Amino acid sequence: MKSKELRRIANTIRSLSIDAIQKANSGHPGLPMGMADVASVLFSEFLSFNPEDPNWLNRDRFVLSGGHGSMLLYSLLHLYGYDLSIEDIKEFRQWGSKTPGHPEYRHTPGVETTTGPLGQGFANAVGLSIASSHIAELVNTKKNKIIDNHTYVFVGDGDMEEGISHEVASLAGHLGLDKLIVFYDYNNITIDGNLNLSSDDDVKKRFEAYGWEVISVDGHNYKNIRKSIEFAIGVEAKPTLIICNTIIGYGSPNKAGTSNVHGSPLGKEEIKLTKKNLGISLEEFFVDDKVYKLTTSVVDKNKESYDGWYKRFEEFNKKKKKKSKLLNQILNKEFEESIFNLNNFEFPESIATRSASLLVLNRIFDKIPSLIGGSADLTPSNKTKTKDVEVFTKEEREGRYIHFGIREHGMAGIMNGIAEFSGLIPYSGTFMVFSDYFRPSLRMAALMKLQSIFVLTHDSIGLGEDGPTHQPIEQLASLRLIPNVVNFRPMDAHETVIGWKVALKRHDGPTNLFLSRQNLPTYIRKRGAFANADKAERGGYVLTQDSGFQIILIASGSEVEIAVNAKKKLNAKGIKVRVVSMPSLELFEKQSTVYKNSVLYPKCKLRIAIEAGHPSSWIKYVGEQGRIIGIAHFGASAPYSVLYKQYGITEENIVKNAVEMIRKYRRVNK
Repeated sequence: MKSKELRRIANTIRSLSIDAIQKANSGHPGLPMGMADVASVLFSEFLSFNPEDPNWLNRDRFVLSGGHGSMLLYSLLHLYGYDLSIEDIKEFRQWGSKTPGHPEYRHTPGVETTTGPLGQGFANAVGLSIASSHIAELVNTKKNKIIDNHTYVFVGDGDMEEGISHEVASLAGHLGLDKLIVFYDYNNITIDGNLNLSSDDDVKKRFEAYGWEVISVDGHNYKNIRKSIEFAIGVEAKPTLIICNTIIGYGSPNKAGTSNVHGSPLGKEEIKLTKKNLGISLEEFFVDDKVYKLTTSVVDKNKESYDGWYKRFEEFNKKKKKKSKLLNQILNKEFEESIFNLNNFEFPESIATRSASLLVLNRIFDKIPSLIGGSADLTPSNKTKTKDVEVFTKEEREGRYIHFGIREHGMAGIMNGIAEFSGLIPYSGTFMVFSDYFRPSLRMAALMKLQSIFVLTHDSIGLGEDGPTHQPIEQLASLRLIPNVVNFRPMDAHETVIGWKVALKRHDGPTNLFLSRQNLPTYIRKRGAFANADKAERGGYVLTQDSGFQIILIASGSEVEIAVNAKKKLNAKGIKVRVVSMPSLELFEKQSTVYKNSVLYPKCKLRIAIEAGHPSSWIKYVGEQGRIIGIAHFGASAPYSVLYKQYGITEENIVKNAVEMIRKYRRVNK
């Protein structure tokens, strides 16, 4: 496409962006104006897409990591034929619109991921590239490349400064992700002012040290932009960073190149001056028919390529039955639920739930080709690597295990990208206390309803001697506050099986599995071979009870064993008890009122909840007459048995509290 044609498209992007932001009286015009030239070249000449099939498997992925510049993306999607009308553009940032303030995954066609928290989109893009290269290695043939797409990313200074970008860029270089191309909008401006207020980084040297190919171009010169993309596409065995030297707010006579254009509307007078300066119509939301003709011609050409791919895909399905079956299994996340039949598992009498989790993975991993796992340099402790799995490396893309290194935040952000690509189910491991390091990415997974699975071991003071820096206290309670996350803390090996079943069946959000370091007894299920354990899928169930029970003990994880032992001692005192195992409050809350009342019998007001963590989660379940045995302070370094005793997480303390409650109840009700 000729430079003057590309300029016409770029100026239309600028015009639509500043008009929409002005109408909303809110938004960020600087990025759309500064990167419009790069975007017009990318979409017009390189990006492979079909707006009529926005979820096409082999499309190139475009990620706008700086989601505050969303009007750049919305303008592109409108101009290049996606289901986003000019009326949608006019409703920017309004209630119920398809053009929210930041791009939202599954909300607007053509948006590949939710972005806004800076660095997240960059991390997601690394995950998208990993997923693409992995599936490509599994299904492509020499003559027929079914998966052959690139991942393109726009990042800015904010993305580059956030710590997560360092983590994921380092790993991307290590893995040699050569179909990952990142455009750095280098305009030297942040919200506070000039970039040198906070950074003197040499980004070029930084990325070269990570193992990236780095080139620098004039971000407003169409020929230079084109050559840089052509070069990047030809680079092998490493990702590419294209440093685009741009002017933020390009075209604005009085605000371009300043922080004033970053996050505020230009103002009506400045918009007039800008449009005159760029030589475009003063009419609001104006798109010249010539621009539509140009973008339509791009779409028509892309559709020819799309049709050709589908013919090759049909041939692939006919001739490569085995690979075709594997691809469909991955894309549809297929597996037989029977693999979780508890009768098929044999566990020792005592085993840590982290070790039980590995036994589960060893049994199910090869039967679920969608699974791809890893750990943040804690593989031996998290027990996330199955016995025969190959490692995903620069040389071996078929591998289904990723060594993420000590990069918890980056790991979780990458997992989100893997989950977004199509079909793959990522899981990863770290210590539960380090959920603090990846919480922002977990929140994004919840917001986007992504099926990411987090194996969080060393789930309480039960890890013992490592001390308070590694002992989670407030983590579980705080993670329970994040909407659309299921937290599952199994009491034994059988419940661990159910936890994995829940996580793999659940396609609309992330799941956390909290697993013990210390051994726990494998509870022997009487009558009906594990019938009770299956009920763990409902979040809470009656584990054991006496007829005519007087008090209910509720616990999760390792504390269920303590509750069961306390029941025996209370029975010896003539007190009848019901013990409830509650591995997941979120799943329990989804049950019917009838079921919940059948577990937490409403007429029984005497209840004790036991959990080696912050007690706040349990207030609603014990009621005014109940008590909570937990920990609302940091731990200490000592053997776990000593810690449980010192902090009162013991059967003796449960018995003491139960006896006191019953005595008080009897006095009050004489």
